[in-house]
Amino acid sequence: MNELAERVEIEPYTLLRTALALFRKTPEALNADEHEQVIKQAAIELSIETLVLNSAEAASVIIPDEELENAVNEIAERFTDESDFLKALEANQLNPDSLRVAILRQCKVENVLEKIAFRAKKISDVEVGIYYYMHPEKFNAPEIRSVSHILITINDQFKENSREAALQRISTVAETLKRKPHKFADLAMKNSECPTAMQGGQLGDFPRGKLYPEIDAVLFKLKKGQISEVVETEAGFHVLLCTAIKPAETLSFSKAQRKIRRLLQERSQRTCQRAWLASLSDAQTPND
Repeated sequence: MNELAERVEIEPYTLLRTALALFRKTPEALNADEHEQVIKQAAIELSIETLVLNSAEAASVIIPDEELENAVNEIAERFTDESDFLKALEANQLNPDSLRVAILRQCKVENVLEKIAFRAKKISDVEVGIYYYMHPEKFNAPEIRSVSHILITINDQFKENSREAALQRISTVAETLKRKPHKFADLAMKNSECPTAMQGGQLGDFPRGKLYPEIDAVLFKLKKGQISEVVETEAGFHVLLCTAIKPAETLSFSKAQRKIRRLLQERSQRTCQRAWLASLSDAQTPND
């Protein structure tokens, strides 16, 4: 990894940051293909950072000592103590001083890009309205069902989980629930072979299409508080309880406009930043 880094002169902090961002690994934990990807991405980021820091706009940006120390402390606090922090730095060819220098560079780049973002044009009410009416699918929330279940799996390697035995067990549970529906959570904890048993069988909130088709077909016909008959899926046999129903709805323009404006403004800012970076790159490219 060190040879690769030296080949393109990338400092250790940039390599570490890029490796964590791409693969959630430290540089030394990467395989050969991952190494190459990290080097390529880090080289791109380094070239962008260099453009930013050499710009006229960067000259007026000063990072307060407090902001720098906060950024360093945020990293240090991820470790159990200072000793572990220093060992981690050393393992990645860093020390407290070189870390501060690298973070100072990163903070300055971020501050310059934020300054450029303020140049982006402001999004008008008309643009917000056009987006809303041109993308209706983004503001249609589907019906959501909250569901709990009791699951008995099928596994012929175990007598009690043979298909016949599993069906008998879940049928007994279903019959009990017809008499005592309020016992669903208790019966789930005692009988269900799903990890959700510890939460009384609570599976979660789902729109159509997220669960097994056989479950969907039954769940979306149940009333709130209603318990199903036995349902079979590839996972085994289930009994379902519909605990809540949130109807489908269309988000009104008045409720959606703030989110739309933020989305379009962020797009505008990124476009402004890209155009500015491109202008810096063009200025460095010698004319033919």
